Amino acid sequence: MQTITVKGGRALSGEVIIHGAKNSALPLLAAAFLVPGTSEIHNCPRLSDVQASMAILRHLGCRVVRQEDVVTVDASAPAACTIPDTLMREMRSSIVFLGAIIARCGEATMSYPGGCELGPRPIDLHLTALRRLGVTVEECHGQICCRAENGLHGADITLAFPSVGATENVLLAACTARGTTILRHAAREPEIQDLCDYLNACGAHICGDADGVLVIEGVECLHGCAHAVIPDRIEAATYLAAAAATGGHLVLRRGCALHTSPVFPALEESGCVIRTCEDGRTTEIRAPERLHRLGTVRTMPYPGFPTDAAAPLLAAACVADGTSVFVESIFENRYKYVDELARMGAHIRVDGRVAVVEGVSRLQGASVACTDLRGGAALIVAALAAHGKTTVTELKHLDRGYEEITACLQAVGADIQRE
Repeated sequence: MQTITVKGGRALSGEVIIHGAKNSALPLLAAAFLVPGTSEIHNCPRLSDVQASMAILRHLGCRVVRQEDVVTVDASAPAACTIPDTLMREMRSSIVFLGAIIARCGEATMSYPGGCELGPRPIDLHLTALRRLGVTVEECHGQICCRAENGLHGADITLAFPSVGATENVLLAACTARGTTILRHAAREPEIQDLCDYLNACGAHICGDADGVLVIEGVECLHGCAHAVIPDRIEAATYLAAAAATGGHLVLRRGCALHTSPVFPALEESGCVIRTCEDGRTTEIRAPERLHRLGTVRTMPYPGFPTDAAAPLLAAACVADGTSVFVESIFENRYKYVDELARMGAHIRVDGRVAVVEGVSRLQGASVACTDLRGGAALIVAALAAHGKTTVTELKHLDRGYEEITACLQAVGADIQRE
């Protein structure tokens, strides 16, 4: 069993290079299945979730090759339209392959996806939208069987909630459907725009507006292209939280300040000073020796505070003066990691979707286990701020979303080892 050992209490200082976004790379790889040719996905992070997507593509008959940060997908000759249960269980985002497979093959069969247990995350929005595009859906014994016997056609679709996954599935299914699809109340996350940019570079006709309305004019066929994954705004937010928790000074390079900016107000309220460069790719944070309270942090769909960034900032709030309140409006069960923070001396009360954090004078190192991806990041942030040694296990969760996190933190002064 691999572990991460952290000897905390050191202020972080230096530069961190931000990798490509996990939440963008995964739908881009699924979208590559739509192309009867070759796509190059640049700036693709080395993550276990990315490996799982590559395994799905290979199962579907694609040739997939990685060289450094470039993943090349040749989907010229698809050989399957099903995804076995073993591959589906690897990650939640595997459901995004549904729209791509139906669009390319006319049918798809898969089980329900796996991933972090964050409470109920039904895919009814995905299936309802696909039905509007001409898909017949049968659900039986955990299997989803979809067919578009008469082909996909455009439709007017309004999502009940701006679901990122449902928006992605509609985009993938509609871009080669007959006619025009209008998708209202679509997700507006940067990862959605990245997917649209890739599909348009492949020959799709997609446009949108600031109100979350996407118009997709179906085209007959797509072609391959080269596309670079956008920077990971959640990775950036995690390093900002680490700097805040340790009273550090970090410069983040190759990021996107605009995408990360929803987390800035909470950090600034805690006493951090944040600067962004004119090119928008560099963010600098200077944290006080001890943080002020963060106030109330409420997660919302973009451009609100991202749910994936709440856990690392909650960990930083554990060593702030005063009381901070976190309200989770996206997922029902996002606070499993709180019990692990309590092992380190954190004072946190959870009531449903609300967590009240009373800052303590210091955290103490302990043995803790990752409960999910972002909860694991919270434990790393807390360990960096804690006195003494912290041992973190169940690293499979961290590996899903953070590339070389130990090396990145070592480079900015953390005493952290993976064994």
